[in-house]
Amino acid sequence: MNKKIAKIIDHTNVSSKATKKDIKKLCDEVKKYGFGGICVRPEWVSFVKKEMKRVNVKIVVLVDEPIGDSSHKERLTVCKKIKKDGGNHIDIVNSIPDVKHGRWDKVLKDLKPICGVLPTKVIIGSGYLTDDEIIKACQVAKKAGAICVKTATSKDPLEHRELKEKFYHLRLMKKSAPGLLVKASGKIKTLEDLKGAVKAGANIIGTSSGVKIMKEALK
Repeated sequence: MNKKIAKIIDHTNVSSKATKKDIKKLCDEVKKYGFGGICVRPEWVSFVKKEMKRVNVKIVVLVDEPIGDSSHKERLTVCKKIKKDGGNHIDIVNSIPDVKHGRWDKVLKDLKPICGVLPTKVIIGSGYLTDDEIIKACQVAKKAGAICVKTATSKDPLEHRELKEKFYHLRLMKKSAPGLLVKASGKIKTLEDLKGAVKAGANIIGTSSGVKIMKEALK
């Protein structure tokens, strides 16, 4: 059971202030606990690839936080470099401005080539969205070829609300795009939080509290 818990966790450090020592610590924790993924910023992919040599773990890379407002060319260039550096999965923030203005064709046109680079999780930024926008964002992500939809980054308004609202979003996302995986991130800090997210429909948990959760699970 503990191994199953570890395998659904993307152990995460996406702080812009993270040092090489911090990322080395993250890698060591992944090796120790057997997490399914390690999630970092693009600049750390090459380093993590070397550190995790011969370790069965997905290198997951956060792109274009907090609101996905870089140009399509910039986003695609970053994703191609992630692949070249050895990344396995892209976690890219949807263009929140385009979503909020209903520019769904532009969102789809942006995501399609990106989803063709590496397996892609689309961070829909659910805390910024209405229920109807959440549903549509999930449907567009699926149409673009994403493998997964993800709730939010740590800077999303959702992170300042009750955890039950995140669980509501997870349930809505699960219903909106059948066949896609669902990833919960932010505010999942305890084993109880993780179990609640899984019950709500999450297949993957992105958290910087992976070690704390595993220590609880191993008690």
